[in-house]
Order: sequence, then C-alpha cells, then structure tokens
Amino acid sequence: MRNKFLITTAITLLLIACSKVPVTNRKQLNLLPESTMISMALTNYGDFLKNNPPLPLSDPNAEMVERVGRKISIAVTEYMRQNKMSDRIKGYKWEFKTVQSKEMNAWCMPGGKIVVYTGILPVTQDEAGLAFVMGHEIAHAIARHGNERMSQMLVTAMGGIALDVALRDQPEQTRALYMTAYGVGATVGAILPFSRLHESEADKMGLIFMAMAGYHPSVAVDLWQRFSKATGNNKPPEFLSTHPSDQTRTNNIKAYLPKALKYYKP
Repeated sequence: MRNKFLITTAITLLLIACSKVPVTNRKQLNLLPESTMISMALTNYGDFLKNNPPLPLSDPNAEMVERVGRKISIAVTEYMRQNKMSDRIKGYKWEFKTVQSKEMNAWCMPGGKIVVYTGILPVTQDEAGLAFVMGHEIAHAIARHGNERMSQMLVTAMGGIALDVALRDQPEQTRALYMTAYGVGATVGAILPFSRLHESEADKMGLIFMAMAGYHPSVAVDLWQRFSKATGNNKPPEFLSTHPSDQTRTNNIKAYLPKALKYYKP
C-alpha cells in the first residue's frame, strides 16, 4: 500500500511539473517551484548588482538597453496574455540593467531581471542587434530553461538532494549552480548537450520576441557573423561547447526566419 501511494504521489508530481515551452511547444520537466526560483533570483541579482553597479539611465547605452527591454517585455507580456499563459510570468517585475564589462555577455533571471554587459554592445551595434540578444535572454527565462538546468545540476553535481536541503547544507555551492544555470557562470560536463538545446530554442523564441517588438529578425544573421569574427578561432568544437557553433546557429536562424517574420510588426 505504501509503495502504491509513493508511486501515485510521484506520478502526480511529474504531471504537475510537466509543461510546454511557449512558442516551440517542447515538453519540459521543471521539478523546482518557480516561486522559489524567482525568490533566489532576487537575492542573487541583488548581490550581483552590489558588486557590479549598473550604469545610470543617463548613460546612452543604459538608456538603449532599458528602451529595447521595455519594448520586448511589453510584446512578450501581451503574447502570453493572448495565449492564456500569463501564469507563466506571474510575479515578473521587469528590470533592465547595463554593467560596465569587457565581457560579451547578457543574461536574464526568473522574474524578468536582465543584465547586459557593455562588452557585447560593439557587436550588437544597434537597437535591432541588441533586441535579438535581449529577446534571446528573455526567452531563456520565459522557457524556464534555468529551472531545467538547475534540476539537472542538482542531480549530477549534488547527488539529487532536494533544493531546500542543498540551500541549507551547501548554500555556496547551490548559489554557484544557480548562477551557472542562468549564464552567469560556466557550464561543464554531462549537461552540455542539454544546454545547446536551450540555446537553439532561445534563438527561435528570441527571433519571434524581437519581431513582435518591431525589430526585423533578419538582423540576427549578420549579428552572429559579427560574433564569429569578434570571438575569433579560439573556440572549442561544438560538442565541447554550451552553445551551438556559429555556423550551426546562423543556419538555424536562417531556417527559422520565415516563421519569425509572421510576427513582425514594424
């Protein structure tokens, strides 16, 4: 009887955790409560900004990041409302910060906390290029990729212990895993293929999100060609990378453009 109860409970939890990613409709399994992920985001986001003070909105780059982020977040929020998925962004309070750094990076945590590093701006060049990068990062949050990554990392790196136990017994390691799950760290080992799937999915969603916000998605092709030149040849082969190769990424973007253009609203 006890075993039957445990099996029934496990099946119920799996059904609750199963969902579909917006836009792509890929089935996913998020084992961690999203409310907990958002709570952790607020803490880690706040700590990051204390150590990396953002540029004021009087700075032209910061103002551009804020402007592009607002346009995309409004479009995404409306898309979620129209498709009856507003619950997926429940508790989101969008923020867009720009941090002075040579690193070519950007990330988005649950709850809509987005940071763009100035090092990426010479490559994005303009609002449209930035819109794809920010649409891509927002897609990671909307798709709850971090939840999937964190769930897997708790299994592979910490022996499958529960999140509350991990936070209590190994807070620093758990925090490091969280930051890695959201692109503020490096991803290694068995989760690499899983991460590449997320990157490709975020590219597709990012193209649609930027198109809905009024940015032509075709600029993403030139953007990745610029990224390829900027990063040079010092990149690992695709099977060792958390991201698809530049050529693979460019080809996938070109293939997905016709669908993204259906959402374009100039």
